[in-house]
Amino acid sequence: MPASGGGPQYTPATDKQGRVSRYRVELPRAGIVETGRGHFVATEYAERRSGWGGRFLDLKDRLIGTTVSSARLAEQRLSKKVALAVFSSDALSSTAYATQEIILILVIAGTASINLSLPIALAITALLAVVIISYSQLIRAYPAGGGAYIVAMENLGRVAGIVAGAALLIDYTLTVAVSISASVEAIVSAAPGTHDFAVPLAIGLVLVIALGNLRGVRESGTVFAIPTYGFVFILGATIVGGMVKVFLSDAPNVLETGEPRVQLEQTGNVLMWFLVLRAFSAGCAALTGVEAISNGVSAFKPPEWRNAIITMAAMGFLLGFLFIGTTLLARHFGIVYEEGDRETVMSQVGAEVFGRNLFYYLLQGFTAGILFLAANTAFNGFPLLAAILARDGYLPRIFHPRGNRLVYSYGIAALAGGAILLLVAFNATTTRLIPLYAFGVFLCFTLAQAGLVRRWFRLKPPGWQRSAMINGFGAIVTGVVTLIIVVTKFSQGGWLVVVAVPLASIAIWRIGAFYRQLHRTLFVSPDAQLDIQPRGESRVPVIVPVEDVNLATVMTLGAACERSRDVTALHVVVDPDTPSTVEDRWNRQFPAIPLVVIDSPYRNVSDPISRYIDDRLKRAPHEVTVMVPLLEGHRWYQRPLVNQSLKRLTHMLRERRHVEVAAVPFSVGGRGRSRRRWRRPFSRRDPLERRLRKRR
Repeated sequence: MPASGGGPQYTPATDKQGRVSRYRVELPRAGIVETGRGHFVATEYAERRSGWGGRFLDLKDRLIGTTVSSARLAEQRLSKKVALAVFSSDALSSTAYATQEIILILVIAGTASINLSLPIALAITALLAVVIISYSQLIRAYPAGGGAYIVAMENLGRVAGIVAGAALLIDYTLTVAVSISASVEAIVSAAPGTHDFAVPLAIGLVLVIALGNLRGVRESGTVFAIPTYGFVFILGATIVGGMVKVFLSDAPNVLETGEPRVQLEQTGNVLMWFLVLRAFSAGCAALTGVEAISNGVSAFKPPEWRNAIITMAAMGFLLGFLFIGTTLLARHFGIVYEEGDRETVMSQVGAEVFGRNLFYYLLQGFTAGILFLAANTAFNGFPLLAAILARDGYLPRIFHPRGNRLVYSYGIAALAGGAILLLVAFNATTTRLIPLYAFGVFLCFTLAQAGLVRRWFRLKPPGWQRSAMINGFGAIVTGVVTLIIVVTKFSQGGWLVVVAVPLASIAIWRIGAFYRQLHRTLFVSPDAQLDIQPRGESRVPVIVPVEDVNLATVMTLGAACERSRDVTALHVVVDPDTPSTVEDRWNRQFPAIPLVVIDSPYRNVSDPISRYIDDRLKRAPHEVTVMVPLLEGHRWYQRPLVNQSLKRLTHMLRERRHVEVAAVPFSVGGRGRSRRRWRRPFSRRDPLERRLRKRR
């Protein structure tokens, strides 16, 4: 079959007198190219662009970029230095608000309670050490990368895995909202005149970072290294400079608590202990993002697991130093932060050490920058997790395919929308968002550690007793912290997340139940021998798009064989991550029906099929019927879960001349195995069938 795309184009060129002096010949831009018998490859020219739809695609290319081939999917491995910048921005950025949240709670207890900020910070740092040691065992067990969802699903069962997945999705959304709001507060602290524009500025930052991710901006070392290492350097210099300033002062004891700048009233002892626990749970936000390295082990240079563990240890050391140092200086200088204050604790510490000079503004700038990059960490984690859940059948399938720039576009858009809703609802205020934070993180910590304990007892590899003790202790500690977070943050807004996680888990479970029922309903055994042969009277060829070998495909093929003597199945391979098994099964189960396979490296389904139909129209009888297996759900929420790849195809073909589109409905999600009925086609019927209908 010839390549699709038409003949050569001749462009005339004129001389100065306007006479045609030569022609420029351009070879046709083929939409699909035949690579073997029954095998085609779709090119970048397969996509049709005409009318308003074409103008929309051109605009999308200007904003997001042109479509990238799946051949460029291979990622460059990261060294430890680059990986530290890429994966640690979320964790290190939490020092910008963790100390502030501790002080915010302690000031409620009165002036004398400020001295408890350092012991709380030390306890959180010890908890950080426990989590890092425990997650080092996770990296050893899952060297290809294993988040809490994968670990819990594999070792604790479906319910635990779904809860972990729901908690992670919510946590990623909160990470964007908290990081962007804290970044905006750093800007507002340096430029107080921008306070009234905090929410629009936060929304703008989310849209910018979402657009960058939609364009496929990779986690390059330079982009991440400058803000991350700049923040570590300038905050480290602030801590060292502050300590030197204290040692050279009249009160050289840096462990001494300074006089608070605002006089506070002392509360009772019972309430005091509750506030200490509440301050501890608020400060645990410092541990958010620690798990990012364990999720990206495969991005490291070999040996991956060893380099990942070393990088995690370095991240833990830097995080502990910056967190304790910031808390120590804030405590010594008597810095107070109350509800409604516009200047952050980080800004007050910088102003105390440097004054309002260049170093102060560098500190604020790098703080805003690393918080901005911390949000980008969620934009890498959320779409990937959503794609994994969609692959496993727990989210709509539209989250699984990669978009134009080899990124999970629908996941990025969903995350941006959720983060913007949170920023608007909570007025882009970090202190109002923090009570919602950390619950999902520590819930996933606990599930992951418990899952590893189950794994060690099941597999019993060498040294499993020690690993089980480490992860068991980690699970107990993080489980206790999870309970503390629930109790202390529940009335301050934490109840929203406590309710949201079960609701999201139920929604994910229902989606999974639908897809499991769909799989059972459509299942066709790979060993089944199906004697389906074209026996129809029509001479018009029938093309059946095939996504998978299932009962809907079998029914559609049966209807096509009853109708025509020329039936061809057409399968488009679009997923670069999962090899297709359709071709392997086809020759075994449908030997009488030819299968045409189109490899689509640009992940487009409808346009390559349309190009193939163009080529078939060039041969007699110059007419084609396309019979589409259509899945139908009985409930409104089931409609987005099926038929996503066929909607654009039917829309493209319904107005084509000499092409008839007939849908073969197959009912799912309700009583009965199927409801077979014919729909009126989108275009005219072929002449032979009209004559047969008149005779009847």
